Amino acid sequence: MTEIVFRYIHFIGIMSLASVLVMQHLILSAQVTQQELKKIIFLDVIYGISAMLALIAGLILWLSVGKDASFYSTNWIFHVKLTLFIIMALLSIYPTKFYRKSQKLDQDVVEMPKMVIMLVRMQLLLVFIIPLLGVLIARG
Repeated sequence: MTEIVFRYIHFIGIMSLASVLVMQHLILSAQVTQQELKKIIFLDVIYGISAMLALIAGLILWLSVGKDASFYSTNWIFHVKLTLFIIMALLSIYPTKFYRKSQKLDQDVVEMPKMVIMLVRMQLLLVFIIPLLGVLIARG
């Protein structure tokens, strides 16, 4: 039963991560209002919580619950999945910093750099590749 609970938590983390990225992407444009920026920042907080939820549940599944840790540790696809997750987390740093910095400015409209939009799109791509790798791992 413990394994099922952690697998479900891991699944919820991944699904909410993907949902938040889609919502952010729908709001992002070349110019956003302060109200839209507040929504993006709120979603960014949810993104961080979702990522931590997926990561912690995933680590628990890897190291203590379910299949033996060597099943994952010796699987090259698992290492690719973990690396892509880390890359996804790293890609989120610049947009998060930009959102926070822009919130402090007293502007009605914020110019969104193309780099921020591109980084969110890259995260979206990765968040849809990572579950595929999970399926491949599960299939052995």
